[in-house]
Amino acid sequence: MHVNNYSPSTLTATPRGRGTGLRPDGRFLRWQRAAFDDGWAPEDSGAPARVATRLHIDRAKHVITYNRSPDVPFDRSINPYRGCEHACVYCFARPSHAYLDLSPGLDFETQLFWKPDAAAILRRELAAPGYRCAPIAVGVNTDAWQPVERHTGLTRSILEVLLEARHPVSLITKSALIERDLDLLAGFAHDGLVQVMVSVTTLDDELARRMEPRAARPARRIETIRRLHEAGVPVGVLCAPLIPALNDHELEAVIDAACAAGADSAGYVVLRLPYELRTLFTDWLERNAPERARHVMSLLTDLRGGRQNDPRFGHRMRGTGVLADLYRQRLARLQRRHGLGRMRRDLDTSLFRPPREAGPQLALF
Repeated sequence: MHVNNYSPSTLTATPRGRGTGLRPDGRFLRWQRAAFDDGWAPEDSGAPARVATRLHIDRAKHVITYNRSPDVPFDRSINPYRGCEHACVYCFARPSHAYLDLSPGLDFETQLFWKPDAAAILRRELAAPGYRCAPIAVGVNTDAWQPVERHTGLTRSILEVLLEARHPVSLITKSALIERDLDLLAGFAHDGLVQVMVSVTTLDDELARRMEPRAARPARRIETIRRLHEAGVPVGVLCAPLIPALNDHELEAVIDAACAAGADSAGYVVLRLPYELRTLFTDWLERNAPERARHVMSLLTDLRGGRQNDPRFGHRMRGTGVLADLYRQRLARLQRRHGLGRMRRDLDTSLFRPPREAGPQLALF
């Protein structure tokens, strides 16, 4: 699948409402472009124009993806979308756009893919004779409630099938749009079938606007935690990613605010910089925090055993060394202070019943 119709590999600045102006070529292409000044580029006349979002159909045969990673507490997930309009500059999923021959930079946040028949495919997969129920994580790679969901309703249609089948789900989002589906989530919660984690990276509006320009404001995410809690939906807070010397000092403040709103669990993930994300994040850092860029990258290198990224299982989420130990101690102290439970709760799989496949044939009983 190839829809890349852009020629420049970089822009002079970040377009309005976007996380990056870079378009590094995907690592699987046979050629790579490099920007250079040939003397003909027009002078920068100010902020660049907006770049529109394009939505493409993803013809998938399956919607449930299985994994064997020891770093995550689930073995299957559903990602309704590829790419994410939230435009978080730090997103670990950006390099996955290279599999589409698209750039993990600006293309990741403007060239989106969705599966319009995902609910029907899911119904068929859950009804398969060999299917064995275990919690499904929804929206792990890219946010299932990103802005385009307002128009497609794709994530809601997936949740409707899962609720009909009494299938347990774990959800993660940084979008207030999840409140639209409180009626479904309350149905899951009634039978112990759901847990939601709301990602809160910072309480600083200006930093959030620069790092994650189309996600909900920090205070709005805290309010989402409150509304989920009031609806009886188990909800926790995920401080992700922690970035040393940029937002890691806010760990206590974020968790205190989330717990005051009703969060019953908390966790964090340290910034990861796989593949093209290293270039994208370091460029963003130089543009937005030039006075501390070297310090941030130095501390990240310390966390990663002398490298900018450590992909090893057991290390990639939390890091190693003195700073990683300090993060663990701070979280443990917060968990004791607020009486928080485990970040991942046990969800009931005993109520699962395979859904009927859609069709004209009526059920006998």
